[in-house]
Amino acid sequence: MSTESKRATIYLDAALHRVLRMKAAETSRSVSELVNEAVSTALQEDLEDLGVFEKRAHEPTLSFEAALKELKRNGKI
Repeated sequence: MSTESKRATIYLDAALHRVLRMKAAETSRSVSELVNEAVSTALQEDLEDLGVFEKRAHEPTLSFEAALKELKRNGKI
């Protein structure tokens, strides 16, 4: 964990908290380390998703109605 930390209060489902404490004990890591890693991973995935959205921003869009018509035209529905 970084030397600069901020304290936060979070409320976890009791069952999740129990399993998180068990994982912390089994991996010799703190609950804070596990939560920081999980949040960091989730944010990294969000960043990757935003990159994909940005790359595809100029692709043509297909409306739901047009997609249904295409399926009908192709005999899929």
